Amino acid sequence: MMILRPYQQHTIDTLFAWLSANRGDPCVVIPTGGGKSIIIAHICKLALTNWPETRILMLTHVKELIEQNAEKMRAVWPGAPLGICSAGLGRKELAEPITFAGIQSVSKRGADIGHVDIILADEAHAIGHEEQGGYRTLIAELRAINPHMRVIGFTATPWRLGHGLITDKPAIFDDLIEPVTIEELIHKGFLAPLRSKMTEEQFDLSAVHTRGGEFVESELQAAVDTGDKNQKIAEEIIRRAEGRKAWLLFCAGVAHAEHMRDVLMSLGILSATVTGETPAAERANILRAFKNGQIRAVTNANVLTTGFDYPDIDLIALLRPTKSPTLFVQMSGRGLRPKSHTDHCLVLDFAGAVSMHGPITCVRPPEKRGTGKSETEAPAKTCPNCGEIVALSARICLGCGHEFPKVEHETRRHNDDIMGKDVEQTAATLDWYWSVHTARASGKKMLRVDYYLVQAERVSEYLTVAHEGFAGTKSLRTLEKITRGAGGDIKSEWGAALWCTLKGDALAKSLDHAAAYLNALPKPSSIVYVPDGKFFRVKERVWNVDEKISAPVVEQAGYYDDIPF
Repeated sequence: MMILRPYQQHTIDTLFAWLSANRGDPCVVIPTGGGKSIIIAHICKLALTNWPETRILMLTHVKELIEQNAEKMRAVWPGAPLGICSAGLGRKELAEPITFAGIQSVSKRGADIGHVDIILADEAHAIGHEEQGGYRTLIAELRAINPHMRVIGFTATPWRLGHGLITDKPAIFDDLIEPVTIEELIHKGFLAPLRSKMTEEQFDLSAVHTRGGEFVESELQAAVDTGDKNQKIAEEIIRRAEGRKAWLLFCAGVAHAEHMRDVLMSLGILSATVTGETPAAERANILRAFKNGQIRAVTNANVLTTGFDYPDIDLIALLRPTKSPTLFVQMSGRGLRPKSHTDHCLVLDFAGAVSMHGPITCVRPPEKRGTGKSETEAPAKTCPNCGEIVALSARICLGCGHEFPKVEHETRRHNDDIMGKDVEQTAATLDWYWSVHTARASGKKMLRVDYYLVQAERVSEYLTVAHEGFAGTKSLRTLEKITRGAGGDIKSEWGAALWCTLKGDALAKSLDHAAAYLNALPKPSSIVYVPDGKFFRVKERVWNVDEKISAPVVEQAGYYDDIPF
């Protein structure tokens, strides 16, 4: 049986606690490589162990994920009562308590499926906001059969292009459960960091139009797939690879992928191409040879973003410009798994994706259509010695140690390195103080915490917990993490009121109550922070074990007593 990592167990506990306290549909956000399929398998086993009559439908739109999830289910629970319904896999089993299905195969078969208690939706960002499309049609039909059915989503990228967060109405999900971050998983050794370089070759997209929030495909391919550009990019990849063994190239289309393969082959790099048109047997042979080291580079077009895992990928070339942050994270995420031969994966960003979307540690969600907000590029600079992309405020290059000359009046802002690295500072804290702050510009109220540091510097952090949308959601998660770190439980104290939509006096009283509660918690022994504009951004707060208070913790069994599936 596969043993859960601590953060995976915490994810399951948090999910069941949420289900016990709420009637809606949550989405669990787990970084790429965090073991989502293992968590799903344990949830299935736990549900059927506690409620043997439960029927679970595991949905996804990716054939490979159906196979992966079913395989992990059998590893976690040998002999699990599961079936697979997928035309792509040649399976049509719907009668088992746990059914792993492709949405394309079951979207119109709600009546055949019948009563379902839980839908687990992998790659949940694929579920449309509007009440249309395969997922929403099936969910509506199954919910008509069982009004108490719960939908639990899983994704590493909780946004939809043109719609914003997948919890923004009329989306189906009511809340995001975000138990762990990419930074935490890298720090604990469960993921490998990415390193990015500013490439010499970049694409000119000035003539490429946008349709539906994304680049027009035909115009994009015409702009990026030229003989001269392909040759120069291939030569630069080889020059920067420095002996790396497994290269994965994301291209703008089938022809582009084939052309890049041919150029690499002409330069002596054994390469192959995988596209949606590649026969299944040929694709399996190519990927097997890639993993065995017989092929150095694989070029692909839109097929290896999900459902493909090879930990030893040590070079990713982004040759596919995209306005989708989800696609950007999926492509980059192929390099996050720990490797057997190196401590990181090099990302060559020819597509300008990092500048457009920000580092994968804090990707900017897409704006809703019609907001009128223009795109902005995150500020960065390139090391003149080695080409490493670093923060605009960086004094030392993380790649080679080059010291940047001091620039008077330089604006210190967040950066666009792919991992969001910056010049971190760690400082011991003397005390902290929480208060309610009112923004002068908008008049909105927020929580403020001042960390008083040993070196006499004060760092202030603002949590916009009362704001709507992404800013409010993110701040609530940060607040929950802070109180959990101190040994407290903010939701049990006052969160029931704040997690609702409040106005005026009710909101002010809730924030006052929160500040008072937080001031009674022990301060962190130290914080890790980085410059962020005129202010600072706190990246980590550290408590010694003996500093924490004993917080009320619901026993694990209690989570499962009254969950209304």
